[in-house]
Amino acid sequence: MSATSPTHTSRLDNEGRLYDAVLIASFGGPEGPNDVMPFLENVLRGRDVPEARKLEVARHYKLFGGVSPINEQNRTLVKFLRQELDDANVHIPVYLGNRNWHPLFEHTLRTMVNDGVKRAVICFPSGFSCYSSCRQYWENITAAQKAIGRSAPVIEKVRAYYNHPRFIDANIQSVRQALHAIPKAERPRTHLVFTAHSIPETMASCSDYVSQLAEASRLVAAGVDVPEFSIAFQSRSGPPQMAWLGPDINECLVTLKSRQITSVIVLPIAFLTDHMEVKFDLDIEAMETASNIGINMIRADTIGLTDGFVTMLRELIQERMTAHPQRPVLGTFGPHHEICSADCCSYSAQPS
Repeated sequence: MSATSPTHTSRLDNEGRLYDAVLIASFGGPEGPNDVMPFLENVLRGRDVPEARKLEVARHYKLFGGVSPINEQNRTLVKFLRQELDDANVHIPVYLGNRNWHPLFEHTLRTMVNDGVKRAVICFPSGFSCYSSCRQYWENITAAQKAIGRSAPVIEKVRAYYNHPRFIDANIQSVRQALHAIPKAERPRTHLVFTAHSIPETMASCSDYVSQLAEASRLVAAGVDVPEFSIAFQSRSGPPQMAWLGPDINECLVTLKSRQITSVIVLPIAFLTDHMEVKFDLDIEAMETASNIGINMIRADTIGLTDGFVTMLRELIQERMTAHPQRPVLGTFGPHHEICSADCCSYSAQPS
């Protein structure tokens, strides 16, 4: 099915209100050295993460001046999406709200209330479904709405887009660009590795995260001339006694070396922008592993600021604003739901 745009016909509710804003949700990140520890306290609140791991992650941020690259990239995404919507004659404001650092959701929602926003469409920072990429954001949004009270805007989400044609194509283009850095003679022996944030196996069992990653990776691999691919995980942060998804990207690289693989393209398919997990865990740590074992590793770009991705967000927003939209997908799973069930991606951490 092609990624064509539906005709825009605003969806009304029983009170005749339109969707009158877009909210880009993000994880958030520190803006300077003094923000790092307070930010990590927000991220890790209520989680059984060893103190040594927290200090190690803090060190990662401080290597980059305590500034997460996600912040400026998200501000740029907001600017691009505003222009994309205006060009499509959808003249509504776009806001940014974060789970873990300023502007936090409550602050952003209060700004929206002051601006007269009644109903907004939210775009989550991942195309894949699990507790930490979807439901946890809903919990934070709901808490912010309760804090504001009856004047808080209604928030409704776009569907998960792991199999949207534009998402797949943007990742295909990223891999193709990365291939240019590999000599032509070496490309037939190049291996493609897709990475995603590791999560506890118990969390994964409550969602479609793994199957969606497998489907998206298969679709991207089918679109490039790379004969083999693997799926690996990164950025584990839980206690050692808890089982998390694997293999870790560094373990994967070692395994590939044992199979005589000499060149690897690593695509962080589940990361839309250059989170610290991408900048450190891939660009520094995994790159060091690859160098030590003699593998030529090329990290493919994240896709969150590409024209195709921004256009996809606009189309997904218009889907939500349209009575009978086209819902383009690739593969066999069909379009994901927009309205989650009460127990969708439900997860409670098991005692350690």
